[in-house]
Amino acid sequence: MHPELLKIGPVVINSYGFMIATGFIVAIVLACYRAKKLGLNPNMIFNLGLICLVGGFIGAKILFFITEIENIIKDPSIMLKLSDGFVVFGGLIGGVLSGYIYCRIKKISFIDYFDLAAPSIALAQGFGRIGCLLAGCCYGKETTWSLGIVFKNSSYAPDGVKLIPTQIFSSAGDFLLAAILLLYAKRKKEKGKIAALYIILYSAGRFIIEIFRDDPRGFVGIFSTSQIISIFTLLFGLFFYKFYKVNSDSSKISSEE
Repeated sequence: MHPELLKIGPVVINSYGFMIATGFIVAIVLACYRAKKLGLNPNMIFNLGLICLVGGFIGAKILFFITEIENIIKDPSIMLKLSDGFVVFGGLIGGVLSGYIYCRIKKISFIDYFDLAAPSIALAQGFGRIGCLLAGCCYGKETTWSLGIVFKNSSYAPDGVKLIPTQIFSSAGDFLLAAILLLYAKRKKEKGKIAALYIILYSAGRFIIEIFRDDPRGFVGIFSTSQIISIFTLLFGLFFYKFYKVNSDSSKISSEE
């Protein structure tokens, strides 16, 4: 739609990158605000967020390379295109893993900060999907639906064809998820539950939205790569929510008796 948000001489600000940056900033501000109320160290938020952002970038690229391995073998130059080609689930896995390692190094509770960050993560994803809409990636299947969208001069989506607005649905779903988690956090004090609920709801939503997408991505049989991952993360989230608890004095997970 509008892949270039602003161009001043040789300087180009891409819409996707701008929305990612906006999402990151808003997520950090929200997390810092909530950290003070929850008795957590707000000074840790920016460093932790930056570590997770870098880890997420690496994870998103790695999973993209895996899903596009056949095309990469034919054209290795694909690996040099760092500004596009990301898989969100890879970003989530990479971000969470890097955050866990950072918390272990700093000897702080990973679960406490994951619970804190969950609404912020969903919020940032909502902005990111707006970036997808502006860039024209992650598009939906062709439709005759009156609310379909048509792209023009897109580098990703087919031009002049009415498509299901999967980016809008994804963004709205992420913002709704952030709101649900914030409301849930006000009444649920047991550690790990907010993070688990995020995993459950995001996994379910992602599995569903994948049904309506039509952009090139990896498949395993009839399921997309993201749907396969969604199944496993959904099961993990349900198991974590139901059968595990976090010791209030430690970040270690122990089973309920």
